[in-house]
Amino acid sequence: MGLKEKVEEVIEKEIRPALVRDGGNIAVVDVNEENGEVQVKLLGACFGCPMSQITLTMFVEQQLRSRIPEVRKVIPV
Repeated sequence: MGLKEKVEEVIEKEIRPALVRDGGNIAVVDVNEENGEVQVKLLGACFGCPMSQITLTMFVEQQLRSRIPEVRKVIPV
């Protein structure tokens, strides 16, 4: 399984359900397999929310990095 598939699996099973409960959502825009950077876009209530940066770093990035060691950084787009 490639890095993109791993990222999408964690997002689908663990991250998206939590965001949807709060009226938000997330989309994977790109995954760079070489440097471990994941580009995501927060959607719904998460888009433009004052807490979105905290959600991104303290939840999304933390979840991805703890479950997929190859993920080095999560970048909002």
